[in-house]
Amino acid sequence: MSNIANKVVKNYLIDMDGVLVKGNTVIPGANQFIERLIENKCKFLVLTNNPKFTPEDLSHLLKMHKLEIPHTNIFTSAMAVGMFLKMQKPNGTAYVLGESGLTTAIHRVGYVITEYNPDYVILGESSNFNFDQITRAVRLIRNGARFIATNPDPLGPTESGIVPACGAMAALIEKATGRSPFYIGKPNPFMMRSAMNYLGVHSENTVIIGDRMDTDIVAGVQTGVETILVLTGVTKIEDVEKYPYRPTKIVNSVEEIIP
Repeated sequence: MSNIANKVVKNYLIDMDGVLVKGNTVIPGANQFIERLIENKCKFLVLTNNPKFTPEDLSHLLKMHKLEIPHTNIFTSAMAVGMFLKMQKPNGTAYVLGESGLTTAIHRVGYVITEYNPDYVILGESSNFNFDQITRAVRLIRNGARFIATNPDPLGPTESGIVPACGAMAALIEKATGRSPFYIGKPNPFMMRSAMNYLGVHSENTVIIGDRMDTDIVAGVQTGVETILVLTGVTKIEDVEKYPYRPTKIVNSVEEIIP
C-alpha cells in the first residue's frame, strides 16, 4: 500500500492574529493554506482568545479581508466560557463585562445576564468599560460571585496601537477583591479541549498552529498535541530558547505548511 494511502489526516487548531492575519492584512499564503485544508478534508478551527465578536461576525470580517472561513470553523474564548458555564453550573446567572461575542455565547448556553446576585462575574474584552461597571464587578465578587476572565492577554493590538486588554483589567479587579480570576482562554488547556470536543477530534491527530510561545505553543504542549510555531507574529526565532518547552516544528509562515 502506498504512503499516501497510509497517511493520517491531521486536524488543525489555528490561531488567528499573527498566523492568518496581522491587523487588517491577510498574511501571504493564508488563503492557500485554508484551501489546502479543505481540499485534504482536514477538520480545522480558527482559534482566538478574542471574545468581542461572534463567529458569524468574525467570518464576515475575515471575508472582507478576502479570507474565506465559515463561521462554523471559528472558535472563540467566549464560546469556551459558555461550555465551561454549562458544564459547571447549568442555567445559572452572570454579570458580564464585555461585548456581543461574549454575551451571545453566554445566552446561548441558557444563562441569564443580571446585576442581581449573579453566580459569576465574567470579564471579557471591551473598549467601553467604565468605572461604574468595574465597581459593580468588584462589589459582586467581594460578595461571593465567582470570577472568570476570558483570556489573560494584558495587551491587545488596534489600528492606533496597543491597548490594555482583558488580563490588565482582570489584574485591577483582582487587586481590589483579592480574588484571582479563572482564565478560560489560551494557554488554559480547557480552551484546547473545548475546541477539540467542538470539532469532534482527539489530541493524537491534532496540531495547533500559533505565533506565541506563551499561549499557543504552551497550550499545545500541555494538551499533548503537535505544535507548529509560525514566525509571522509575536515570537521571533531568537525567543524560542528562552522557554523550557519547544514547538514540534518552526516555520516562517502558514504558507510552508502542507497538510
